[in-house]
Amino acid sequence: MRIKTARPITTLLLFAAVSLPGCAPKRADVLHFLREREHQVSATEYRVGIPDEIAISAPRILEIDGEDSIIRPDGKINLRLLGDIKIVGMTAREIAAKLEVLLSRYYVDPKVTVRVTGYNSKKYYVYGKAAGIGARPYTGRDTLLDVVLPSTSSLAAWTSKVRVIRPSHGDTPVREIQVDVEKMLASGDWSHNILLEPNDIVYVPPTPGAWLADKVRAVLMPVIPAAQAYVAPAYFRDLSDVYNRNGSGNSAFVSGTGFGFGGGFGGGY
Repeated sequence: MRIKTARPITTLLLFAAVSLPGCAPKRADVLHFLREREHQVSATEYRVGIPDEIAISAPRILEIDGEDSIIRPDGKINLRLLGDIKIVGMTAREIAAKLEVLLSRYYVDPKVTVRVTGYNSKKYYVYGKAAGIGARPYTGRDTLLDVVLPSTSSLAAWTSKVRVIRPSHGDTPVREIQVDVEKMLASGDWSHNILLEPNDIVYVPPTPGAWLADKVRAVLMPVIPAAQAYVAPAYFRDLSDVYNRNGSGNSAFVSGTGFGFGGGFGGGY
């Protein structure tokens, strides 16, 4: 009797493709993300929070030159000569300007440079089949391509169906957009290379094949330890028998392992 197996497998793969999350984004959502991308966000516009870390450079002012400071829970840092200074919510340029004003009491035309060295206060999140899932530090320069590009070599990542979810804030509702990163790379059209914002969620879904493999693995997971527990004692018993038979120094090849033992374990392999 001829057994047909292709149809059930094809049906299951189609079901996997349909079941995976993702749908065409609404035009309003697309415009929302593209408008957000037009905002000027860079390292100089990043506003520090708790517990970000900054580095101060002021070659003529030895009291603070080379100072590294972590913003305390009260939003302040402590510097020699100046004491406690509140800087939370300020950009690096604004902090430098504030320090120059305070230092002008002691120095003529002081020059200060500040840069953010530790981005610890804001996060965005990556999950799915992306490389390096979990919370990542938000720097103000993070783009969708930065997140997804390391995953493009993975056969399990469905990079043509990447989703970006932007949580609600204020009166703005939750927004979601789906981006074909694979097409973006192939065409060179980076107009949808979204500039991420704090708390954004980037989801790289599995391909239908990877989704199916995960489901099969989940079903077999309870069975595998039991099978290993049943097979392992017999395997090591056979290995012991081979070792005992060949302990006189004759080399032996242990079937299925790829190792040869000579003269017991001390004889090399």
